[in-house]
Amino acid sequence: MSVALPCAVGFRVKSGWAAVVLLAGPKSAPRVLDSRIIELSDPDVADSRQPYHAGFGTAQSDLAKVARLVRGIERFSRASLAALIATYRKRGRLRGAGVVVPSLTDPATIASPHMRAHANEGRLFRTVVLDGVRRCRLPARFELERDVLERLGRALRRPPAAVKALVTALGDDVEGRWRAEQKTATAAAWLVLTGA
Repeated sequence: MSVALPCAVGFRVKSGWAAVVLLAGPKSAPRVLDSRIIELSDPDVADSRQPYHAGFGTAQSDLAKVARLVRGIERFSRASLAALIATYRKRGRLRGAGVVVPSLTDPATIASPHMRAHANEGRLFRTVVLDGVRRCRLPARFELERDVLERLGRALRRPPAAVKALVTALGDDVEGRWRAEQKTATAAAWLVLTGA
């Protein structure tokens, strides 16, 4: 009988979607089991990728429309994330998830309506990922993009540059894209595997 590998999931959240990486341990030499894009907003619903925008450079002022879009995004993302986590549970023993975001800025502190709209979308999509993963009874936490490689370096006792090279090399056997989004998602998943 084989023992399921310890695994962790990393997400790099964007507006309406996230890059997702499933990483399997041991923490000293993990490997990528899966790398994909997951939709967090329904592609068939107009404006659901940017619910706080009314158009290019314009914040949405119709609060009822925003509320309707947000409810739809929450439902859609919960279903997407539940299906993803169920699939990943078949691949290994999930330890948790790291959710990489560019910022945790409170949108209310931003004066520009257009920039506030972006910040509201950032908060919305990071929150639906964290909530969706936790609803699947999987521990999850936020990681700031600017800190994730340094934190992983401390956990592995290696300099950030060496960690960045290791994360990049993990993509050598991955089909499809291996861009910054996948790399930061991988670093977050690896950080979860280390237990740090």
